[in-house]
Amino acid sequence: MMMLVRLTQRTLRKQPASLMAFAVEPRAAETSSASMGVLVGASALMLASSFSTTTASNDHALNPNEWRSFRVYSNEQLNHNTHKLRLEFPEENQTSGLTVASFLLTKAHLNGKAVIRAYTPTSANSQKGHLELIVKGYTTGTMSKHLVGLKAGDHIDVKGPNIKFTYKPNSRKHIAMVAGGSGITPMLQVALEILRNPEDNTDVTLIFANDTEEDILLRDELASYEQIYPGFKVINVLSKPSESWTGYSGYITKDILEKHLPGASADNLVLVCGPPGFMLAVSGGKAKDFTQGQVEGYLKDLHYSSETVFKF
Repeated sequence: MMMLVRLTQRTLRKQPASLMAFAVEPRAAETSSASMGVLVGASALMLASSFSTTTASNDHALNPNEWRSFRVYSNEQLNHNTHKLRLEFPEENQTSGLTVASFLLTKAHLNGKAVIRAYTPTSANSQKGHLELIVKGYTTGTMSKHLVGLKAGDHIDVKGPNIKFTYKPNSRKHIAMVAGGSGITPMLQVALEILRNPEDNTDVTLIFANDTEEDILLRDELASYEQIYPGFKVINVLSKPSESWTGYSGYITKDILEKHLPGASADNLVLVCGPPGFMLAVSGGKAKDFTQGQVEGYLKDLHYSSETVFKF
């Protein structure tokens, strides 16, 4: 499934108060460290060490240098495998301290081991009092199964944020986002930052690939934004559509990207995030040390370079 979203900030009339933080556990294989007693998914600790951190502040609920425990205020099931968790801050006036684009580490002690996972929230820096995470549960996901099973009053340890890259308003004329499945998380974070800034004239195109209608996360919210913001458009394409589906069907292709992405110039930037096979087809994967690596795949064929592509 693909969803195409067009945001033109110059046409926006109002701004949303907030967008839910959205986090999905990676599908990557899990590795264990017996000496440390820690189970790390998607090399979360190595990933965190490859990015910079923010400075701790009493005004911020999060701290990049220490684990902090947050109470679960609510856990709402959104669809067949996705839940929305609201985590309370100790003080109502505290903000998260999140920057764009950044991610968090979560930790829980499960089966005698400390399990750590990296998640990308999309809460705005200005959101006070709480953080919302949308967690997609996988049957083989140790942390995601734990998170979706949490109840009000339970706690989860969080540390962060860790900065992926620093977004500066109006630094590009057009930012395109190509996301597969759980790769939507950092895209929403960046899109919200642009959306909530009335002086940011950056155009944003989000191309989002999934399987079925039920997998379209935040579908209602995105549809409501179409009503609020002139120029905001959502197009869905499903790789496994039902017989009643009337939208686009199939997978992201070179032709689709060529049709909807901005030109391969220094004025524009393409962000890419998704599972390994998706990344290989669209942009090529990141290097083993988590650096960007070479631009490959469809984007290389369309003449994009390392100066115009960023891989999450």
